Amino acid sequence: MLKKLMKYDLQYIFKFLIIFYSLATFFGLLTRVFFSFEDSFVLDILGQITTGATISMLCSTLINNLMRMWVRFKHNFYGDESYLTHTLPVEKHTHYFSKILTSVITLFTSFVVIGAVLFIAYYSKENLLFLKNLMLPVAELYDSSVLTILLVLLFILFLEFLNILQCGFTGIIIGHKMNNAKTGLSVLFGFIAFGVTQSFVLIVMFIVALFNENFMNLFVTNDMINIGTLKSVIYIAIVVYTVVSILLCFVNIKLFKKGVNVD
Repeated sequence: MLKKLMKYDLQYIFKFLIIFYSLATFFGLLTRVFFSFEDSFVLDILGQITTGATISMLCSTLINNLMRMWVRFKHNFYGDESYLTHTLPVEKHTHYFSKILTSVITLFTSFVVIGAVLFIAYYSKENLLFLKNLMLPVAELYDSSVLTILLVLLFILFLEFLNILQCGFTGIIIGHKMNNAKTGLSVLFGFIAFGVTQSFVLIVMFIVALFNENFMNLFVTNDMINIGTLKSVIYIAIVVYTVVSILLCFVNIKLFKKGVNVD
């Protein structure tokens, strides 16, 4: 049943996202074409315009990915569709897992599309060399490759967006347990949930800092931290955000199982 639920969720989300994927790719291609004519003032101006449009479409892709998931969650469990949803012979945790797995897949796809569009629009040997030179000092300090560093940073960003998305789910679940102003309260509780998760991350970081003098410098000084400490920050951030995502998933399932108030 989980596969069927995910099938319908993915169809719903990608039906909207494909529009932004297509527009981002279209403007990315135009940017590539316009910037390929180096001696044309007019085409350079057009290239700047399409660059802005490309970046706008990429940002809209991520924003709409989050918004569509929240809208789908609300409609399925608290809107008109909920009367059918809650009569299905499906456990509530299965419903929630469908949403979270769909979120992971669509967010991952959006990140891949964003990377592909940026490659289409701006790839050149000069830009690639510039990126390598920019990231190479960090990669060498980490005894790693530029690609690995980029993937690690993207993975942290991915976890952050997944956390934001789940905080939105938390807000919707708690907000719709109220009698009035459910939408407004859902937004409020979503922000509160996000604040709680970020506070948890900071608390864990501070606890670790109590046992590491260099790490404590992050909290008590503005001095440049050494590379070993920076590596620890990145590793801990990945672990903590992963733990937060898992914990928030189970918290939301527990809240969801306590009952749903349908108008």
